[in-house]
Amino acid sequence: MTTATVAGTTGEDRSDYTRDESRAIRRRSLRLLGSLVAPLRWQLVLAGVVLVVSTALRVAGPALIAYGINQALPQVIDHNDWMPTIVIVAVYLAAGVGGAALIGWYAVVAARLTQAVMLDLRKRIFVHTQRLSLEFHESYTSGRIISRQTSDLDSIRELLDGGLNELVSGVLYGGFTLVALLLLDWQSGLVIVAAGIPLFFLMRWFYRHSQRAYRESRVVSAQVIVKFVETMTGIRAVKAFRKEERNDQEFGDLSGQYRDVNMRSLRLFGTFEPGMMVVSAFAVAVVLLWGGIRVGEGSLLVGTLLAAVLYVRNFFAPLQEIAMFLNSYQSATAALEKVSGVLDEEPTVPDPVAPVDLWEARGHVEFRDVVFGYSDERTILPHFSLDIPAGQTIALVGTTGAGKSTLAKLVSRFYDPSAGEVTLDGVDLRALHPKDLRRAIVMVTQEAYLFSGTVADNIALGKPDATLDEIRAAARAVGADAFIQRLPDGYDTDVNKRGGRVSAGQRQLISFARAFLADPAVLILDEATASLDIPSERQIQEALQTLLGGRTAIIIAHRLSTVAIADRVLVMEHGEIIEDDTPDALIAGTGKFAQLHAAWRESLV
Repeated sequence: MTTATVAGTTGEDRSDYTRDESRAIRRRSLRLLGSLVAPLRWQLVLAGVVLVVSTALRVAGPALIAYGINQALPQVIDHNDWMPTIVIVAVYLAAGVGGAALIGWYAVVAARLTQAVMLDLRKRIFVHTQRLSLEFHESYTSGRIISRQTSDLDSIRELLDGGLNELVSGVLYGGFTLVALLLLDWQSGLVIVAAGIPLFFLMRWFYRHSQRAYRESRVVSAQVIVKFVETMTGIRAVKAFRKEERNDQEFGDLSGQYRDVNMRSLRLFGTFEPGMMVVSAFAVAVVLLWGGIRVGEGSLLVGTLLAAVLYVRNFFAPLQEIAMFLNSYQSATAALEKVSGVLDEEPTVPDPVAPVDLWEARGHVEFRDVVFGYSDERTILPHFSLDIPAGQTIALVGTTGAGKSTLAKLVSRFYDPSAGEVTLDGVDLRALHPKDLRRAIVMVTQEAYLFSGTVADNIALGKPDATLDEIRAAARAVGADAFIQRLPDGYDTDVNKRGGRVSAGQRQLISFARAFLADPAVLILDEATASLDIPSERQIQEALQTLLGGRTAIIIAHRLSTVAIADRVLVMEHGEIIEDDTPDALIAGTGKFAQLHAAWRESLV
């Protein structure tokens, strides 16, 4: 059984989900949302109580006006008694001020809730994606991960910040208004109930179509971000191959698609809002007409009619907020689907349940009948076995795709074998404690990545508690001390993004110093000298002969000059070892390595 892919839940940005897939994704998103708000339930209760009380105070206004017109005003006209009017005015003002104050309090509480949820979610995404296996990161582009952390989180924040408040406030306000109207004049209340039928179908139509439109919007939005990030990240290749015009066309096409999707969403809203206004206008007209007839007959007071009209208008006003919520909700739902998909992804290289400690690793590496492939279609290592004694330096040689880098990734436990086992000092790497594994095995790749910070910080990456003397000693050992001393601030020089202050070869020397300072039992060099010029490579080779003494080393190199320091050379082809001997013995023979070595010698002439 080969390694699983991640194209299922998070590997694809799609808009054509089946019904079962949509339900599963919705349940996954709701689980995530529930886990985020669960620790904040008492703050949610407080926010709910404040909102309910403030809404009740706001809804009381028209009823107080009706009472004032129907009861207090006749007292002034007939008996010149202003006391009821003064009381009504005072109560009305108190309700208004109290409602406003509570709304302000609610806004603060809701903002705190939103920021707490967003902080938790942002940290979850970073921590989880960092811990996912290399397989995930090799199939999930950096642009899509950035999209999850930026635009998707912004959409969720907008929902929690404004959209959700608008929904809860609108539903409560509409519900309280309907109840108040039914208590004040049940016949006018029935008009609202009847108007709810076309409103229901209108909102259902808007919800279904906007859901599809916003899911498409998130997909295209992610594609735009991916294209931008890939172009800016690979700007050197873009410049080298004059790809600007093609990129302009492709990015323009994606931006046009994004515009078209957003325009479809806006047209939906442009149809929904006028439709809602028409229903509202008819409802107000019916209440006013029927109420006017009853006032003329003497069965309804003028104040009650005025309050009924105000309540009808107020009932439809929050529907605008609910529509805005649907607008935010669709965007946030699509974003939450993507985020929950990433957080639902499980590492394909999990930490052991009962880890084995290996405090003092000797460096004995063994492959025991290992089978491995990146997919079901192709097996890279078919029943591969290899024994590397502790302290031995081996060089892996072979054509591209022979399995050399795959072997190195298995030793580093970036991947796990589909069958068989890779062991360190007799312990299966899958059972080894992660801290012992990372301390015992270090890989230096061709891409010598430097993080933001000083040169000293980057060298000390594998040993954060290292002293400056230790850092300098490691740099001297690999021949990096001389150029570091010439930098503007020496070891305190900020390397900037991707080591912008140093050359490719100097970055590689810093990565060598980083690895040597970590002092691993097993050191893997995967094309690690490819960025070095000939003098630097010779300098590294001299350092390696001393520093690799007593240490297990696996060297993958196309430059056969690097192979000379190895105790043993393995020639790989199609995932199998076809030659295995000392460099001198293989050179003296007539095999594949002898042919490669002869061709290399001729290229130097």
